[in-house]
Amino acid sequence: MTTIFLTILLCFNLYAPGNSSMVIVESKPIRPYEGLIYAIGKVECNLDTLAYNPIEMATGYYQIRPIRIVDYNKRTGSHYTLNDMYDYYDAEKVFLYYASRIGPYDFERIAKSWNGAGSMTIEYWEKVKKVLLSL
Repeated sequence: MTTIFLTILLCFNLYAPGNSSMVIVESKPIRPYEGLIYAIGKVECNLDTLAYNPIEMATGYYQIRPIRIVDYNKRTGSHYTLNDMYDYYDAEKVFLYYASRIGPYDFERIAKSWNGAGSMTIEYWEKVKKVLLSL
């Protein structure tokens, strides 16, 4: 009897409705440079967005120098000034422009390139790497 009843239900599509609701889960944005950004900020200025180095005329979290601003503006058509680099988000935009030209998988090359050229970049990378390893 039960088998006949189930057969009849299946023939008429009389079965319990399914749950047709949709769940959308917001994903966390991918920020491949997040650890490197922190490490560079820690090494450059101990995370101080208002830092200024009068010897190099470097400003902000990333210690951006005037020559970097000139180069960035020339490449992108922007009109940033050195004072704009006290704004963390403007400075981050400049940093990410150069970092993304190298790519997110070579932190050593990005850090060394950000610091400049020559043997001092090796010491700089060691400092950045030490912060990265502590995260």
